[in-house]
Amino acid sequence: MEFVRGKVLVSAAGHDKGEMLVIAGFDKNRVLVCDGKQRKLEKPKPKNPKHIKETEILLAEDSIATNRKIRK
Repeated sequence: MEFVRGKVLVSAAGHDKGEMLVIAGFDKNRVLVCDGKQRKLEKPKPKNPKHIKETEILLAEDSIATNRKIRK
């Protein structure tokens, strides 16, 4: 599984199970994800890579610039 900024994922575990998330960055052994609504770009959630499922969708860099664009 290759993680890159802007990749769309589905949460496989946790309170946000089943929700679509976007990779906002990386921190040690965690992937920082956000959805633009509950998890804002300013405070992304650190997720264990084992607890997410990858999709084929990759957003352009300008599509993850603001929370509004992420929600769209």
